[in-house]
Amino acid sequence: MYVCICNAVTESAIREAAAEGVCSMAELERRTGCAGSCGCCAEMAAQVLHESLAQQAPLLAIAA
Repeated sequence: MYVCICNAVTESAIREAAAEGVCSMAELERRTGCAGSCGCCAEMAAQVLHESLAQQAPLLAIAA
């Protein structure tokens, strides 16, 4: 599903960015362009990013 239509950023791309270490909207925008044009997607993009990071947190705790 596209989250940012202006820059063709998908939910999968946001989840992949989170897996690669992106942990803030500013960093997500720099890497993907998401929310960098009209900004209408910012709330949804932040939600996907935070959900992805929350899902990774237990995995990181196990790895440590």
